[in-house]
Amino acid sequence: RHWLKWEQHTEFVTYTLIAEGTPGAAFDAAGFAPFPEDWLARAPGQRITSALVHVAPRLEDAEIVEKLDAWFVPESLAVSVVLDDAAVIAGDFRIDQNGHQRFAVFAGETTGARRIGRIVQRLCEIETYKAMSMLGFARVRALSPELSALDTELTATAGAMADADNAAEDTLATLLRCSATLEALAARASFRFAATAAYSHIVDQRIAALREVRFMGRQSFAEFMMRRYDPAMRTVLSTQARMEAMSARSERASNLLRTRVDVERSAQNQLLLASMDERSDLQLRLQATVEGLSVVAISYYAVSLVGYLAYPLAEALALSRGLLVAAATPPVVGLVWWAVRRIRHRIEKG
Repeated sequence: RHWLKWEQHTEFVTYTLIAEGTPGAAFDAAGFAPFPEDWLARAPGQRITSALVHVAPRLEDAEIVEKLDAWFVPESLAVSVVLDDAAVIAGDFRIDQNGHQRFAVFAGETTGARRIGRIVQRLCEIETYKAMSMLGFARVRALSPELSALDTELTATAGAMADADNAAEDTLATLLRCSATLEALAARASFRFAATAAYSHIVDQRIAALREVRFMGRQSFAEFMMRRYDPAMRTVLSTQARMEAMSARSERASNLLRTRVDVERSAQNQLLLASMDERSDLQLRLQATVEGLSVVAISYYAVSLVGYLAYPLAEALALSRGLLVAAATPPVVGLVWWAVRRIRHRIEKG
């Protein structure tokens, strides 16, 4: 009595049950009986949406309006003539007491079975992809508090950059943490945002393919989506743009703060180099002083040695020891000075 169609999609599966001549009133919950409750309970994953599509012969417009008033909620009812007057479709996108959404198709006498099947398939795809795209809106609502907190912290941190008393390293650490958090949020939500954009595009395509014409002044499916569905999709897009803008703002602030840190470190390095230059000058002066003292000390000992060696010569020449030492002092001091200078030049060149 039934045909079951199972389809595997990227991140979900669909089950379509086709029944002919279902007894009872339209949208009877008994039509869902082939899906046992225990089987549904054991099925993996989570049920995203469920819809009942009732296909009936085309009636007079007044009779169609009478049935629509009995089946659907007037406030959200969408009705339109589709595919060049091939059928009238209707739905209110409300969940009934049994957990299903309802769609009605009133097919004309000349409308073939294949065309009716395409209409039903497009209605099922509209509902399926609409429900899947709303997962992005749910993700946005979950991310909003965290994004708002990050936005406030990022604004406060960027404002603190103007205060020279705040440590640049601490501010940079806060900015880097905000940037890392934003990147983590973007990584978690990127697939859902991309899927939401793809699903919403499919919904718009399927509605456009129906080629709707207004039925007795009622709103069409496109008008319903524009009023109820498109704002949610725009919210997802705006949140995605907000995250990208926050990431760019955080990156710009981090770059500015890094520049400030680099400038401060450059100034510190210049002060350090200046201090090193002063110490080098002092060291050179001290070295020159030590060199002069070394010449004096070495000359003193050298003159003493020369004096001891020249004592026998002083007796032979009948000279006093003091005169001999005084005469030997200038050449000894000059020789020592020359030797020390030569050693220092060799060290500097080597």
